[in-house]
Amino acid sequence: MSLPLEGVRIVAVEQYGAGPFGTQHLADLGAEVIKVENPAEGGEVGRHVGPYFFEPGDSHFFQSFNRNKKSVTIDLKSPEGRAVFEALVATADAVFDNLRGDLPERLGIDYASLKHVNPKIVCCHLSAYGRTGPRKAWPGYDYLMQAEAGYCAVTGEPGGPPARFGISIIDMMTGTTAAMALLAALVSARATGQGRDIDTSLFDVALHNVNYLGTWYMNDGITTDRAPRGAHPSLTPSQMYRTADGWIFIMCNKEKFWPVLARAIDRPDWATDPRFASFKARLANRDLLTQEMDAALSTATTDEWMRRFAGQVPAAPVYDVAQALDSAYVQQQGMIAEVPHPVRGTIRTLACPVRCPGEELPKRPGPRLGADNDDILGPLMQPARPELLRKVP
Repeated sequence: MSLPLEGVRIVAVEQYGAGPFGTQHLADLGAEVIKVENPAEGGEVGRHVGPYFFEPGDSHFFQSFNRNKKSVTIDLKSPEGRAVFEALVATADAVFDNLRGDLPERLGIDYASLKHVNPKIVCCHLSAYGRTGPRKAWPGYDYLMQAEAGYCAVTGEPGGPPARFGISIIDMMTGTTAAMALLAALVSARATGQGRDIDTSLFDVALHNVNYLGTWYMNDGITTDRAPRGAHPSLTPSQMYRTADGWIFIMCNKEKFWPVLARAIDRPDWATDPRFASFKARLANRDLLTQEMDAALSTATTDEWMRRFAGQVPAAPVYDVAQALDSAYVQQQGMIAEVPHPVRGTIRTLACPVRCPGEELPKRPGPRLGADNDDILGPLMQPARPELLRKVP
């Protein structure tokens, strides 16, 4: 057996979070992802995002997004660098970027600029607002998308200020979407011999994820507001409740779970109580049900309830990040990847969420700047000018 993307070569002009997150999926699954970095800028910005570093130019942030990749240094704006870049593209299956929407055309990394080098090349673009329209030259970041696409308005407690997600969820979702788009275009290119441009953007993905809330509004004018304790807008119980020592999230998102829960918390009468016997009734009486559930669940700890509910009632403990990563289940599932590192010896990152039964996914650290110049660019330079290869310590 081999990894699913073994033999696929992707040239990545990428930076920061969303783009590197997407291509890390591809690298984890066996693709050769070659980061093109500008040596004059010290490489891509993610190398310098603190406050935590393994060594200069190698941040914890960088290692979170660049496992299993390679790095070459090319100045795309110089004639010499352009020649080397095109020689590299001629050997590749795809070029990926996550630059501002007006930059791919200006830098010549779109299909129109590269098809003469490689007609099969797939050019995948991830930008803030797309490569067309009045905002194509706008910079943009995750939190801005959460604000404009409505996320902040539905996050947090009623009556409180709007709130963003605690993680950069739009970056992650857009990176994953871009990886899917690249693979879709690659399937087509291999079938037809014809490459293409393919695009996604932070804003488009953020708005698309509004999903059923958008359908409610567009068809019936329903504007969804914040609900207490992170509650589902229509299904109850589907929110956080207090326990003896913290919180638990319960999601009875099918009617069949309600009588099971009622029995598990020693209130079997609730299964037929007309105030609580259906989704509609429970939603109408959600405040009362929250009080009653808090009272029942506060008689035991979160761990005790999890043992009682296990596999019967959909529930999860409300953890902080440390508790989440230290949990026995995460260790059992192998979701922590131990990666060799030239300075630290071993570092730990979160493992790829895609599993390939029978195969062990690679675990190489994010590369040092220019680490692969000789191996990748060297052969492309023969018998051209070897001095174009700049060795970066």
